[in-house]
Amino acid sequence: MPDSNVPIFITPNGTVYIGGGNDANCTVSVCPIEMSVYGYRPALSASGTLIALYGLCIVAQLVLGFRYKTWGFMSLMLLGCVDEIIGYVGRILYWQNPWAQAGFIMQIVLITIGPVFFAAAIYVLLAQIVKYISLQSSRFAPKYFYWIFIPCDIISLVLQAVGGAMSSNSNGRSKAGVDVALAGLGFQVFTLAAFVVLAIDYAIRSRRVWMFVRLPTRFVVFTGFLTASTILILIRCCYRVYELSEGYSRTSEALRDQTMFIVFESAMVIAASFCLIPAHPGFVFKTGDEAQVPDPSVAEKALSSAKVRSASRSPDSGERL
Repeated sequence: MPDSNVPIFITPNGTVYIGGGNDANCTVSVCPIEMSVYGYRPALSASGTLIALYGLCIVAQLVLGFRYKTWGFMSLMLLGCVDEIIGYVGRILYWQNPWAQAGFIMQIVLITIGPVFFAAAIYVLLAQIVKYISLQSSRFAPKYFYWIFIPCDIISLVLQAVGGAMSSNSNGRSKAGVDVALAGLGFQVFTLAAFVVLAIDYAIRSRRVWMFVRLPTRFVVFTGFLTASTILILIRCCYRVYELSEGYSRTSEALRDQTMFIVFESAMVIAASFCLIPAHPGFVFKTGDEAQVPDPSVAEKALSSAKVRSASRSPDSGERL
């Protein structure tokens, strides 16, 4: 006897088709697509394009990783890209059969956790920026950015993976699975928001250094794309919290809107991953030991001297003399 919450379709000749659970026997040729969890068949063109784009991102990260020997950053980016590729292969399997478990499990777990790896790569870069601009301007030693944000990322990853697995095993009917996944996504939003606040705080505290020193164009480009990537992932995580707010209910408008998924999930994450190509640490931190101002006191003294010279050349200062 099928679960009472599982949709059932009965043909005119009396054949019963079950749209979920272990007894699911629906096919796209018989059952209405509205009976599936998402209520639509994922667009093959979108999934294929994303798989190709992530493949290009992998090639770029491999070339840059071996060129600059940035093994940690490269590993995180590759894990994220491979994860997303397998997730979108799951979307293709789901297109073939929206009632089969394999495609549902693959895409619900892997596409959910993929951006966690990209976020971890971003967290690592803030520590390098601190070393590059001014250690003294940071509230924390750079190592704490690793010790705080990476464990938070792991917690988020575990919660999202466990929640996704619980939901996929129940074909989306596990409320506990949805709650766990939401907790992981919510924690990721909190972690990203805290990261953004600390990054802004550091930018303000170190402004007397970076406003005095002429920053290389490559560093300005690097930080611009890094900022864009962070914002894109944050927007995506906020969307996923909203999408799952009603669980995997067949009445959830957010869950069953493919356009929203493509815009706020697919497009945001692939754009973020491509932003992390020009934001590759090798372009700025070629050896890992670069410092724009080795001794920040030099910049402070220079700023003071510049102010004195400016005051001595002003008309008011001439009158006082």
